[in-house]
Formats: sequence, structure tokens, C-alpha cells
Amino acid sequence: MATMFVCFFFSINVTGQDSSSLTDYGNNPQAGHWLKTRGFSMYYEEYGQGAPLLMIHGNGGSIENFKNQIPYFSKHYHVIAVDSRAQGKSVDDRDSLSFEMMADDFSALLDSLHLDSCYVLGWSDGGINALVLAMRHPDKVKKLAATGANLWPDSTALLPSVCRDMQQSYDQLNHQPQTIDEQRQLKLVSLDLFQPNIDGDQLQCIKCPSLIIGGDHDLILPEHTLYIWSHIPCAWLWIVPNSGHATLIEHADCFNKTVDDFFRKTWHQ
Repeated sequence: MATMFVCFFFSINVTGQDSSSLTDYGNNPQAGHWLKTRGFSMYYEEYGQGAPLLMIHGNGGSIENFKNQIPYFSKHYHVIAVDSRAQGKSVDDRDSLSFEMMADDFSALLDSLHLDSCYVLGWSDGGINALVLAMRHPDKVKKLAATGANLWPDSTALLPSVCRDMQQSYDQLNHQPQTIDEQRQLKLVSLDLFQPNIDGDQLQCIKCPSLIIGGDHDLILPEHTLYIWSHIPCAWLWIVPNSGHATLIEHADCFNKTVDDFFRKTWHQ
């Protein structure tokens, strides 16, 4: 039986964005790069020096979602913030999209940068990406922090209202003339409506230390976040009080420090 660990962190502070930063994250020519790989052009930005840290955003998001994290982590890490396939600047006009495809994209990006492994921070779909990357390419992930991830797309994992909204969006987009943008939206809605499909036992193959995070009012049900944590052999749990899905925005300072501490410290079993 896998050994499980739990570590709860609590904070009263609720902080906002880093208003001192004027950098246009996600649209910064000085930091931006393109990688042609696996049938599309992936856009990513690099900041800072130190141990490599890959940041992966949520569905329909972009590098800009980490504007509260990049200034903090780039002081001590080599931050690699990426626009996932078919999102942000990483245009992909093909009709297929899966978390497995994206995990392989990130592995290819690390190979192109001659990095054998990295820390990974993922939010929402990016949290799913972090888990799948650790499952498919275990040697590539030193430690991961995943906030707001889910293993399957139904009302036992997500709020029922979220499931209804996704189904309604899918029905509307799937039964009307579609522009290129509507086709992209349909692909992204379909991703979260029908995926992922991960059995809890599959998480047993994740060998890296993992910090599993969720808000106490997250759209991912807290009991589902606990289920993820309980099936990873070397995992810690953080349920963020007074937080919704955007833990890294609603509690930015506490989030950054906690994740940084997790990456830096040696955690004993």
C-alpha cells in the first residue's frame, strides 16, 4: 500500500496582483520564443535563472495567467511559461486535442531546451497536464504542484453547474455554423467536457513529490482533490481556505511562498 502524507497550510492574508510589474507577460518580445514541434508552433517565454520551472495555464488561458507568479519565481528559478497547444499564441487548427498530446508537447519543449527535468506548476487544465506529464514522462518532473485539477469530467469531480454550463456551450457550438474561432472554442470545450479519463490507480506511477492544491470553494469538489492526493504515493495536500478555483490569484503571496517552500525543501517520508 502506498504511503500517504498530508500537510495543511492556512493563511488569513488575501493578496492581489503585483502592481509594481509592468511586464506584459504572454506578450513580451524580449522573453518570447517559438518552437515548431509536433505539428504546430508553440509559444513560450523564459524568465530568470536557476532550477527550471515549467508553468502551465488552464483551459483557454495563456502565459498571462501567471503574472502574479512569474515575478516571484523568476528571482530564483529559470521560469518557462508556455501557451499550451491551441491556446494563447500557440495556434493549432487541427481538430484533435488531448491532455496526452499536450504532455508530449511539454516533454518536447524540455528536450529542445536541453533540460532533462524541471519543477512543474499547473493550474486547472494545467494541473491535469502536470499530472499527465509526470505519468507519461516521469523522468522529466522533479516535483509538481497542481491546483484545481480533476481526473474525470462529471459531477462527482466538478460542481454540477459547471458540468451543465460546459454541456450547454458544447451544444451551442456544435450546432451552428462555425468560424475558425468557434471551432477552436469547441475543441477547448470538448476537451474539458469529455476529458480527462484517469483512474485513481493510474496515479500510482507518479513517483515525484507532488503538492495537490484546491480551494475550499473550488469548482473542483474538495473531496475529489483529496481523492487525487490519496492516490499519489508521495503527495502533500493543501486545501486553501476562503478560496475558489483561482487559488494562485486570490491568495497570490501565500500561494507563491507555499509552492516555493515545497519545491525548495526536502520532504521526508
